[in-house]
Amino acid sequence: MRRWINKPDAEAANRRLMKNQEDIGVAVGTYYGKSNGDKLTSLLKEHIEIASEVVKAAKSTDDAAFKAADTRWKQNADEIADFLSSANPNWPRATLHDMMMIHLSTTTDEVEARLGKDWEKDVKAYDAVYDHILKMSDALSDGM
Repeated sequence: MRRWINKPDAEAANRRLMKNQEDIGVAVGTYYGKSNGDKLTSLLKEHIEIASEVVKAAKSTDDAAFKAADTRWKQNADEIADFLSSANPNWPRATLHDMMMIHLSTTTDEVEARLGKDWEKDVKAYDAVYDHILKMSDALSDGM
């Protein structure tokens, strides 16, 4: 998330983050076919792009823009949950939806803390994001 806060390394960090989405798609494609891996990559890249819009809107304090971007982000999260649950019955849609919503919530908490320059809260929020993404990773790996 730190890549969106006007840092000099933002472009390089963004490229690496998008590469992560490609790597995840390739890994999933190994088990579920290249077209499914490509579809997941597309959904995950959209997820990152929308997250950038959420942050920009939060920084501008434009409540309408924030709400619109946040709504799109949640829709994308639902699309990811739908796609993954359709690919594997070991990934129940309700579970994936809940994990995605927690992911969005913890990420939003981190953004708000950073924008508010509340560094103690920022550190705690980062830890929450990190812990949750590992839980998501474990759940998906266990389902495979």
